[in-house]
Amino acid sequence: MELNKLLLLLLFSRSNLVNREQQRPILCSLLFLFQPQLGVMAQHHRFTNSVTPQSHLLIPQCACLCRPFPSQSHRSISSSNLTNFPFFFTKPKPIFLRFNHRSGSSAYPEPEHTLPQPNAQKEDLLQKSQKQVSQFRNRVVYGLGIGITVGGVVLAGGWVFAVALAAAVFAGAREYFELVRSRGITEGMTPPPRYVSRVCSVICALMPLYIMYRGHIDVSVTSAAFVLAMALLLQRGSARFSQLSSAIFGLFYCGYLPCFWVKLRCGLAAPALNTGIGAAWPVLLGGQAHWTVGLVATLISMSSIIAADTFAFLGGKAFGRTPLTNISPKKTWEGTIIGFCGCIVTSVVLAKLFRWPISLSSTIAYGVLNFFGSVFGDLTESMIKRDAGVKDSGSLIPGHGGVLDRVDSYIFTGALAYSFIKTFLPLYGV
Repeated sequence: MELNKLLLLLLFSRSNLVNREQQRPILCSLLFLFQPQLGVMAQHHRFTNSVTPQSHLLIPQCACLCRPFPSQSHRSISSSNLTNFPFFFTKPKPIFLRFNHRSGSSAYPEPEHTLPQPNAQKEDLLQKSQKQVSQFRNRVVYGLGIGITVGGVVLAGGWVFAVALAAAVFAGAREYFELVRSRGITEGMTPPPRYVSRVCSVICALMPLYIMYRGHIDVSVTSAAFVLAMALLLQRGSARFSQLSSAIFGLFYCGYLPCFWVKLRCGLAAPALNTGIGAAWPVLLGGQAHWTVGLVATLISMSSIIAADTFAFLGGKAFGRTPLTNISPKKTWEGTIIGFCGCIVTSVVLAKLFRWPISLSSTIAYGVLNFFGSVFGDLTESMIKRDAGVKDSGSLIPGHGGVLDRVDSYIFTGALAYSFIKTFLPLYGV
């Protein structure tokens, strides 16, 4: 009888056909059967993961109804008794079984040595830094390419300048009306229909060409606004004032204001007589007559805007602490002040190089005007994007976003510069 019990225990210990849930009651029954033969004594002590000096084998008691022992009680079986049986040829190794009393299943300790998991935080920081480096590289490369192209267009002037400006205006107008139709803005207003947005974009693109051909644009803007209002009133469904206001502002913001750059570059045709570069300019490219007040004023104005943006960006990165406004949280007072200084210095240096304008006070005033025009133009576009709930107006230019993101500082500046030269500089500053 005892031999049969031992064989059952041996088969039970070597078999993998019984799962853990089925092993538990079988193990309890076997322990109950072997109790009188093995001289098992119940000892109430805490469970430890070490072997006692007597090399006892610890077997925990079951918490089920078959054995009414406490949950932390263990049975201690002497190894000397176990070695008396024929199937134990060597001294048994300590075996520990622990039962999970809540789930009713045996719980085995996890391995001490686990494979090292990759540090997700370091990988995220590495990917973020690589992304920032890539964006900065794209920003520099495309910025240089755009700067060289725009410089060539400004030097060419005439219809080349007007056509290039018309293309930029069309792209910027499309981005503006997409922002107006975005979810953030449409929650508080009704956007104009898509066909009205497309018509407005085409009208905005035709304005620079019209002013280049006719020299003025006031009547055309009034006529375009009337046609737009009539189209909105005749649409299917009820027209909304928000549709009219957003469309009229789009005509003014994306079409009318950029036209002043055509008036500044091509309208101020008085020669800059004191410019030394004009004397050495090749005759095939226009000679000294090519260097007009409009060309010099456009170069100084655009260069001062670029300097203001660049110095403000670098100064904000290095010393920025105080936020400028809630509209654009990344702009700081420290960066703005450094950008202002860079704009004034650039205006003064270029004025000395081109010898226009003659007066230093006029030069400083011109630089201040360009700076404030660029700052408020940038903030206006940031306000539109903030209401729209987007970071960039588009993705046409890698590293810069959309066209509006790149030209927002120039939208108000052309009108301010042209009005300043026409109104406050006698003889156009020559």
